[in-house]
Amino acid sequence: MATERPSVVLLANEKQPEAQMTTSRETDWMNHQTLRRLVEEANALTLAERLTLLKGLIPAVAEEMTPKDFEAFALELRMKGERFYDAKQHPGKGKATRHVMGERDLEGR
Repeated sequence: MATERPSVVLLANEKQPEAQMTTSRETDWMNHQTLRRLVEEANALTLAERLTLLKGLIPAVAEEMTPKDFEAFALELRMKGERFYDAKQHPGKGKATRHVMGERDLEGR
């Protein structure tokens, strides 16, 4: 019998510690506090639930992009995973020793 996971409920009046997100001029306009809250809530879900959430977001994202832009976005996601695994294999080494290029490298930032 599977155990139920507690649901994550954040009260609007509850003061949450503000997690610092990496930002740049390109993303400065975003509501980072809301994005961080959504990411934290999504990460509280099971792997199967997170994968379903990702798949559920795809149609609306693709609708607002050209096929070429969506393909570039899919590549960006793949690169994010590759960088994660590269960093995990070389803990504490930092960006300079990574073998996988990141989006900032490709964009010249």
